[in-house]
Amino acid sequence: MTESLDEEQVTMLRRAFSMFDSSKAGKIENEKVRTILNTLGLAINDLELEALLEEEDKEEIGKLNFDSFCRVAMHFLDDEDNEVMQKELKEAFRLYDKDGNGYIPTSSLREILMALDDQLTPDQLDEMIGEIDTDGSGTVDFEEFMEMMTGD
Repeated sequence: MTESLDEEQVTMLRRAFSMFDSSKAGKIENEKVRTILNTLGLAINDLELEALLEEEDKEEIGKLNFDSFCRVAMHFLDDEDNEVMQKELKEAFRLYDKDGNGYIPTSSLREILMALDDQLTPDQLDEMIGEIDTDGSGTVDFEEFMEMMTGD
């Protein structure tokens, strides 16, 4: 299924999917798909998205697995989007890096993650932040942030 996505896009989508699959059930709620695509800076047509979700969620359980999620995301992804997404992520980072130091405290990162998914437990947040702040500095630089968001 993921053959028309490049490896970078699949990695980015898998990370985003995993972040929102807080129960690690291999499925995410349909409404989270919109949030993820918006977060990735993709332009979404609501009617198209609804139709795609309906098509992928034939049993009407309100959830998608990773392959279905990729098929939906792929519909909105093109090469330009990678650049747009980088820009969006830079902007998001800049908002929290008020002093322009090139890094943000992990507390700001926690805010960003909570804004992305309000279902995350404090433990899950700690775990995600631990994975990102590998040197334990209490700060996350732009590279670490980009890596977390895109898998680059």
